[in-house]
Amino acid sequence: MVTTHNLGFPRIGKHRQLKFALEKYWSNTISADELLQTASTLRQQHWHNQNQLDWVPVGDFSFYDQVLDMSFLLGNVPKRADNLSGSELDNYFRVARGRSSANESDCTCIQAGEMTKWFDTNYHYIVPEFSQETSFSLQAQHLIAQINEAKIQGVKAKPVIIGPVTYLWLGKSKDDTNKLDLLDSLIQVYAQLFDELAMLGVEWVQVDEPVLVTELEEEWQFVFKKMYAALANSPVKLLVASYFGSLQDNLTLACGLGVAGLHLDAINAKDEIQAVIDTLPEGKVLSLGVVNGRNIWKTDLSATLLWLEPIYQQLQNRLWLAPSCSLLHVPVDLDNEQELDSDIKLWLAFAVQKLDELSLLAQALNQGRASVTKEIASNIDSINARKYSPLVHNSAVKERVAQVNDALGNRQSDYQSRAKLQGEKLNLPLYPTTTIGSFPQTPKIRQARRDYKLGELSAEKYTQVMRLEIQHCVQAQEQLGLDVLVHGEPERNDMVEYFGQQLSGYTFSQFGWVQSYGSRCVKPPIIFGDISRPKPMTLDWTIYAQSLTNKPMKGMLTGPVTMLNWSFVRDDQSRESTCLQLSLAIRDEVLDLEKSNIKLIQIDEAALREGLPLRKSQWQTYLNWAIKAYRISANGVGDETQIHTHMCYSEFNDIIAAIAQMDADVITIETSRSDMELLDIFDEFDYPNEIGPGVYDIHSPNIPSVDSMVELMQKAAQRIPAKRLWVNPDCGLKTRQWNEVNPALANMVLAAQQLREG
Repeated sequence: MVTTHNLGFPRIGKHRQLKFALEKYWSNTISADELLQTASTLRQQHWHNQNQLDWVPVGDFSFYDQVLDMSFLLGNVPKRADNLSGSELDNYFRVARGRSSANESDCTCIQAGEMTKWFDTNYHYIVPEFSQETSFSLQAQHLIAQINEAKIQGVKAKPVIIGPVTYLWLGKSKDDTNKLDLLDSLIQVYAQLFDELAMLGVEWVQVDEPVLVTELEEEWQFVFKKMYAALANSPVKLLVASYFGSLQDNLTLACGLGVAGLHLDAINAKDEIQAVIDTLPEGKVLSLGVVNGRNIWKTDLSATLLWLEPIYQQLQNRLWLAPSCSLLHVPVDLDNEQELDSDIKLWLAFAVQKLDELSLLAQALNQGRASVTKEIASNIDSINARKYSPLVHNSAVKERVAQVNDALGNRQSDYQSRAKLQGEKLNLPLYPTTTIGSFPQTPKIRQARRDYKLGELSAEKYTQVMRLEIQHCVQAQEQLGLDVLVHGEPERNDMVEYFGQQLSGYTFSQFGWVQSYGSRCVKPPIIFGDISRPKPMTLDWTIYAQSLTNKPMKGMLTGPVTMLNWSFVRDDQSRESTCLQLSLAIRDEVLDLEKSNIKLIQIDEAALREGLPLRKSQWQTYLNWAIKAYRISANGVGDETQIHTHMCYSEFNDIIAAIAQMDADVITIETSRSDMELLDIFDEFDYPNEIGPGVYDIHSPNIPSVDSMVELMQKAAQRIPAKRLWVNPDCGLKTRQWNEVNPALANMVLAAQQLREG
């Protein structure tokens, strides 16, 4: 019989219960006990959602992110979090976000851990820190408590942990420590963990090693061999899970690990399945990820069974079925959706529905296709309806894309010539100050948007409310003394969703929330068809904001690559084709802003780095079309128009040359959490244009001091001429509160003034 299991379930709750509980705890509205009770209730609900599976993941629940959980489980907590008052939960949130609660004293606030993206997803994690003081000690009480909780519920639990090699590979040394020197002590703690799990009666443990789908250097291949040779005699059965890509040159390595089973992402590595079967030792389990855990389209059950049935005949009981990766990356339940177009809804599957698909595939293999005849016929109807739907295809869009040429992506003059004209036009001081775009989304703003959406607020009244908010943002920036202003984006629910709602080819869910990190949830739009811009999207708001001030106002747009990477993308054409459609739509908006005398336009590409393939050998193909799409969207303007872009919370050093090829006049990037570490590349690479290294970590409620920001900018000035440096936060301010933003930005302006004087 085929065995079914899941690699992980969305933890936020179908109505974002975890988000709201976390934010209440951080604001001292609820107690720790109430937060823990919410977590327990959610776990029980999610286990119930998965009760049709043979094995259910336990330990996939997290208050912030699973890598930070693993750091605490391994006892690898930064020294700056030692000897502080409060509970372990307080320390956990201090490492995650700088402080635990709103009224926490400054003496217990610390620098939050560095945050970056989980492989090629929009999920973030706190980077493990290593140093000469690093030691590991097993602190598994929280995982054990969840296992015991699952037992009481009658759940057939399969604990889920981050694998030792991936954990070590993801971490960063904060001094000259060689991470590989920590291997032996890490092996001991993992071995101890497996011993303790065995004593609890655990049979299988899922060990996530997604680093197996990357290009591993020889020393890291050796680490894998050494680690799993040492763990080969574990008293529990280990299922090593790879996902997000194919194994390629790591195939023999993965198959040869001394474990009981291997999970392969059969969505991205379908062509490797037979090679894996041929290489796996006799008796070892092969888990195939046959349902896409990263996208929301229905699985073609008939087509999947066509290639799966011969594999089942070959493997029999050794075959396990699962989603390709954790379902953390998709919304919880399609049944919540009541406003989706009825045709489009029939094409979709969220987490709960994906598990239903998994069960149908297993039933078809175990009992024959005849046992699911009705379900497969219905699935075929849905697949064909989408394939031939007139909602999907727009010949005019395809014809416009066919006319795209390289000239569309070229500025009229080189940067040096443009910079001179822009400098004369804008007349900005040295170290000009600005923000990334958004300002706090207050309850009043959210209520107005909610009332407007429900029809309880007229369009005229909604516009009045939003204009008052824009006026407040502009006045606040002028009082603070910022040099380049933004309108604050009160009308925008999300930097992608807002634009998608105004583009043809997009649709939206009501409750399709996905966790990005901590309490931060996003509701990715769904690209179901060809994309075009029926009318201007930001023009009226930006023109109004500029009318309120004599200072320059930035027009704020989201770039085509980020629109692509932060959406659920159609899978019936290449991502490149979809991105080119987006680039033309954004280009139309850019040109309309310029015609309206908006001379600074920021086109955010926060997700450019995130879309990189996990193997460097494939990077250039992606970068070629991604940079082309950005340039097409941005570069139709005249030389006097200054183009900005923004990127956040990713590693940029290895693609700095491609970023330079974007030819944006100004780029702003995250550097505060990494202590300007990201600027090390400028010791080697002569970045030609202007840059704003972020000095204010907006993902923490802590208020940065003037001295700390001056120090960060001085580090930047050692690498980049001061005349090409801007001073700005790391990212947008929508998630912060005004009582945090005002003093932080005031300090930022003072820091710029000191730099000019110094």
